[in-house]
Amino acid sequence: MSDTTQLEAWVEALAGELGIDTAEVDVEALLDIARDAAHSLVRPAAPITTFLVGYAVAQGSSLEDVSDSVRELARRWVEEMPG
Repeated sequence: MSDTTQLEAWVEALAGELGIDTAEVDVEALLDIARDAAHSLVRPAAPITTFLVGYAVAQGSSLEDVSDSVRELARRWVEEMPG
């Protein structure tokens, strides 16, 4: 099973287990957010960031707005906190 197929199967299974409609899960956006966090800070920032993004979306923020905020913060973080 390829990584992509395995990821898709995992998302389907996990979403089903959690009662989430997979049509509402933007996997690519979440992977982009995780990548930005991992590359701008440290790798462990990725899961924490995606959790906080999900929490913000669950409270009513749009994924697009939250993604933009994360991307901007990560950009500033790199500029202001080198190393």
